[in-house]
Amino acid sequence: MDDAMVELIASQIKNLETITVYLAYAEDEQHQHYTTLEVVEGTVLYEALAQSGWLTKFAALASWCEQVAETTVPAAKRWHVGIYSQKQPLSYLLQPFDRIEIYRSLSADPMSQRKNKSDR
Repeated sequence: MDDAMVELIASQIKNLETITVYLAYAEDEQHQHYTTLEVVEGTVLYEALAQSGWLTKFAALASWCEQVAETTVPAAKRWHVGIYSQKQPLSYLLQPFDRIEIYRSLSADPMSQRKNKSDR
């Protein structure tokens, strides 16, 4: 790609309205990932995950996204993404300052764990 083409693309991007979104993923107790991303207004949740590079970095997330790409109503227990603790479909239209959260599967039910601790 020549310099003139790069400049043309850059100037077109500058003319588009962008919004800031945040991404958060607690992979496990030891590994948390956070990033801020500028996306073009009209970007959906899935596109932001792709633009962030997280679909490349986290293969399990990419695989899960492929499986549920067409789902419009998040299934409660097996849904892995949301905005501010509210599960959302991958087609969710992002709003300025949304916090995209990636949820991991729990190894045990939190209520059962609390009950077991209190029984000791």
